[in-house]
This record gives sequence, C-alpha cells and structure tokens, in this order.
Amino acid sequence: MHSEKRIRELIELIEHHNHRYYVLDDPEVPDSEYDRLFRELQRLEEMHPGHRYPDSPTQRVGGRALDKFAKITHRVPMLSLANALTEEEFVDFDARISKLLDFSAGHDIEYFAELKFDGLSVNLTYVDGVLAAGATRGDGETGEDITQNIKTIKSVPLRLRHHRGEAVPRAIEIRGEVILPVKDFEKLNAQQSQKEQKLFANPRNAAAGSLRQLDPAITASRPLTAYFYGMGGVEWGTSPPPATMDGFGTRLASWGFRLGGWRKVCHGKSEVLEFYHKIEGVRDTLPFEIDGIVVKLNRIADIARAGYISRSPRGMVAFKYPARQETTTVEDIIVQVGRTGALTPVALVTPVRIGGAVVRRATLHNQDEIDRKDVRIGDRVVIQRAGDVIPEVVSVVKGARTGGERKFVLPSKCPVCGGPVGRAEGEAISRCRNGNCVAQLKERIRHFVMKDALNVDGMGESIACQLVDEGLVKTPADIFSLTADDFMRLDGFAEKSSRGLVDAINAVRNPELYRLIFALGIRHVGERTAKLLAARYGGIEPLLAASEEELQGVREIGPEVARSIREYFEIPENVVNLKNILKFVEPVPPKKNAAAPLAGKTFVITGTLPALSRSDATRLVEDAGGRVASSVSKKTDYVVVGEDAGSKLAKARELGIKVIDEAELRRLVS
Repeated sequence: MHSEKRIRELIELIEHHNHRYYVLDDPEVPDSEYDRLFRELQRLEEMHPGHRYPDSPTQRVGGRALDKFAKITHRVPMLSLANALTEEEFVDFDARISKLLDFSAGHDIEYFAELKFDGLSVNLTYVDGVLAAGATRGDGETGEDITQNIKTIKSVPLRLRHHRGEAVPRAIEIRGEVILPVKDFEKLNAQQSQKEQKLFANPRNAAAGSLRQLDPAITASRPLTAYFYGMGGVEWGTSPPPATMDGFGTRLASWGFRLGGWRKVCHGKSEVLEFYHKIEGVRDTLPFEIDGIVVKLNRIADIARAGYISRSPRGMVAFKYPARQETTTVEDIIVQVGRTGALTPVALVTPVRIGGAVVRRATLHNQDEIDRKDVRIGDRVVIQRAGDVIPEVVSVVKGARTGGERKFVLPSKCPVCGGPVGRAEGEAISRCRNGNCVAQLKERIRHFVMKDALNVDGMGESIACQLVDEGLVKTPADIFSLTADDFMRLDGFAEKSSRGLVDAINAVRNPELYRLIFALGIRHVGERTAKLLAARYGGIEPLLAASEEELQGVREIGPEVARSIREYFEIPENVVNLKNILKFVEPVPPKKNAAAPLAGKTFVITGTLPALSRSDATRLVEDAGGRVASSVSKKTDYVVVGEDAGSKLAKARELGIKVIDEAELRRLVS
C-alpha cells in the first residue's frame, strides 16, 4: 500500500513540475531533481506493474509503432469557421450578429477574442478527468486516432487538475492546436538537411508530419507543444458549466491546459478591431505562427442562439490578417490542366520565402487576371500566400521593367493533348474540350482514388500518372482490373508493394455512397454536397433520374450546383463510365429507416436546451430519421425551444408551427 501511495504522489508531483515547465514556463526545480523523481517512479512501476496508471508521466513516451491509424468519431463535429478577410467583412459580421440576436441599436456585443494558431487541430477526450483518446480533426466528423502520439506532448495534461475542489466533467472533448514553435521548426529542418531528408515547408506542415507518425517515439523526439481553446461534446456531471468563453478559458487553465497569452473580452466591434491591430503589430515577434484572431460571442448561450449555417457556427469568425507578401521574378508561365479541363496559368518564380514557406510557383488564375494585372514573363511581381496558404501573384512592379519582358496568352489548343480550348459564356475559365485529354484523365484518376473519395490507400498522384502514361488506366473503372503484374511494370514497385496496392483496391469495392458520388468529380460537388445527395437519394439510379428542379429541392443545393449535376449525367460518356464502375463497385447507401420515429419531419432548434447541446440535439433528430433546418418556414414541422429563444420562436408562432421543448423531443424520438 505504501508503494501505491508513493506512486500516486510521484505522478502528481511530476505532472505538477511538467505543468510549471511546459505550460507556465516557470520551473520550480532543477532538471536533476526532476530526473531523480522520474527515475524513482520508473523503478516503483517496474516493481509493481499493477500500479502503472494511464495518467503516469512514464506513459508519455513509448507504445508500439502502428501499422495505420484507427478512426475516431467525434462526439460533436469539429466545425470550420467562416472567414473575415478585411475589416469591412468583420464589421458586416458584427452587423449580422446584432440583427440575428435582436440586439438594440447602439448595443455593444460582448465578444471574446484570441489568437488563431496555425497548426494541426486536435480533439482530446477526457473521461472522469483522465485522457482517454486524442484525434485529428479529419473531415470534421471522424479523425485519426493519435492517442499515443498526443501523450508524448508534455504540455498536454494526462489528467485534469482539480481546481478549488471542483469536480471535473464526467466526459469532455477539448479542442486545441498542436504547433511547432518557429525556432524549433528551424532546428528540425537543419537536422533534416544534415540527414539529407525532406525539408518541411512550414511549421504547420512540420507539426502535422510529426504528430501523424506511426511510431510514437518519433513524435516524442519532436519539440511539439499545444494550445487549447474550445470544447466539443461534454457531460458536466456535478462540474458547473461556464457561462462565457472567457470563463471556459479560465476553466481550461485551471485544469492544466496551455492557453494563448493574448486573450481579451471585447465590448463591441471597436475593441475587437483594436485587439486585431495590436496582435498584428506583435505577430512577427511571437514564438509561433498565427494567421489571424478568432472572434467569438462571449456568452455561450448567445453562441447557441446564433445557431449554425452549413459547417460553421454563426457566432464565431476567423478574422484573418492580410496575406504575407514578397517580391520576386516571374521566370516562366506554364499551364496546368485540371480534371474538368480547366486551364490554369501558373507563374514559375525565383524561389522566395513567405510566411515560413519557400514559394516557387504562384497561380495567375485565368487570362482575364493576367490581362488585368498585365503580368509578363520576366516581370518583378509581388506575390502573397492568400490565407497564408495558396501563393498568388498580386501585382507587377512596373518600374522595374527593362523592356525584355514578354506577354503571355493562354494557348488556343490544350498544351497537353492539342485539343480545342474554349470559354463558356459568362465564365472566366478556359477549358480543354477534349474529354479524352490525358491531363484531365490523370486528374480524374487522382481525384477518384484520393483519401476523401474512394480512399485507395497508397495510390497517390505519381502512381495515378504512371498508370495513365503506361496505358494501364483509361477510365476510373480500369483501376479495378489492375493486377500485381501491372504495378510491377511501374518504377519503384516490387512484388510485395504491388500486391499491397491490389489489396487496397479490393478493399474499396463497397464504398459509402457519398464517397462514390464525390469520386466522380462532378463540378461544384464537394464531399459535403455528396453526403447530402447520398442521404436524399440513397442510390445512384435515383440520382441519375433526378431533374434539375428536383435537385434544387435538396437542402443547401442551389441552381448552379443542380445544373452542374444534371449536365454531368447528360453526357453519355459519363454515364457509361459510371455504369462500368458499378460493375466492380457496390456502394453502401446511408443508413435510412423509413419507420424511424422522425422520418420525413423537419425541425428547427432555437435557444439553449437544458441538457443537450445544439449539435447533440441535431444528431438526436437525424439519428431518428428527421432533418434539422437553420430557419423556420412553412415546411418546418417542429420548433424545439430552449432558454433565450429568439426570433425563430416568434416566427413559429406566427406560422402556427408546433413548439416543443427538449423533453417532448426526447418523447418523440423514443
């Protein structure tokens, strides 16, 4: 018993010192004392393996290497944030919030502002205060299980600290960002260079690459840290829920999480703008990369009242800084051909570092943009990473011209296949009209097998290109006829890797229906739209038969997307290709139960419910066969009302729509 007590004492003491060192940057003891305590704990755990607890600091490093990452479904989806790229756009956001929440004129909205870290988003699940799982954001609903790797980050608490005797939640998802500080990024790249290994493009890529190592020991060797700011699903139990985001931040700190040093409650848009400019002034002195600030309604009840649109909460916005810019020279202009035949001019520029990444290419978008900016080969140009991600040419330094610069015009024939190039009326994009263009085929194959589509493990862009170049693949359906001998004809393939890819292809013969729809590469149909179509039609044949008008009846699908879908299926070659794919593939429709208690019913949720979060309530409705809309209309069947319900309740009463509470919703479901 004495040994067990001493082990618990050492765990708490070492984690206390970890918190002082890695979170507060204020160590209390020298490294020698810390090492002595750690070795004592290791020795006692070896003597008493039955008392080796999951929250022990000795469990941070280790764990066997994985073959691949398992999947974890988030309790509450990790939504993306809408962007405000200018001050005007933020002012518009403020006006929308004021109108949405019925604030009176001149009312200063209370916001909470904090740094927007440029790293890898993670979701940590704590059960009874102990770290149970860690996952990447993934597609927002399902991420990769990186629990063992997360444990190697010493700023991540393995057990929530108890603050002032308060209980911790029974279960809670904590959202944050794993980052690699700039100085550590530079050291890591120097080490990679010495080993003649691939350099990381920027700190964010380095953090992502480090955290997604199959061997936790490699992750442990990288100086990662993490900052935290949000929550997902939560069961508070006897732990009192916070009323504000500021209060939640205080709670995070008391539990042992590291927060960004710059955080502020702002009263009205003027104080937000003041905070925004203050951070902009110190941005380059920060030890880590940021690309803006995040502005949230401070009162959690107000965030719930504001609701959600598509994949974003209305009550939050990412207020981005202007893209970082540098000057360089356009050495040449090439043309890339995409899967839909779109011709995109790309400037090859003298390499230049922008925001931590070396840029060698910058998009010119289309011919109209080239003409408007008067970009010529040989020009000195200003380029930026839009949103700190995509490099683009902003303007020309015309005073630096020597007279030797050359104008550029997109070719009238496809640079890859020689086919005709044309522009549809009202479009800025020129496209290759040859449906058999090899460049389009390569992009279609790459898209077809990519992770978010059919997800053929191990088949990337280079393999897709080789398959097309060797004449082994002429349509997506051909992928399913490939043999190990076919792959062995490609560079870099041996028998084992060839058989591995054949197995990977066989593993995707029963994809979820939405994956197949997305894999087709229909213009304007992303993963989200593919899921909506799969849920609405349940199979390929009903989708093929859907009219443009009917498609517009699917939520979130407008005229342009509906027209694009209809046009895709009106091309005979596309239908033939699809039917050939279906000879090898049997898609799995989404689970749908016509006898489900809420089948065919539309709900709107407003206000703060007693026990369910907005996301939990939405999932409850959808799992029971219903759908949740963002606004009240004549098509709404029920409005679920919680505390502080706003204009939606008034609208429901005006239209005579049935109003229910959370208890009644649960009765309907059961």
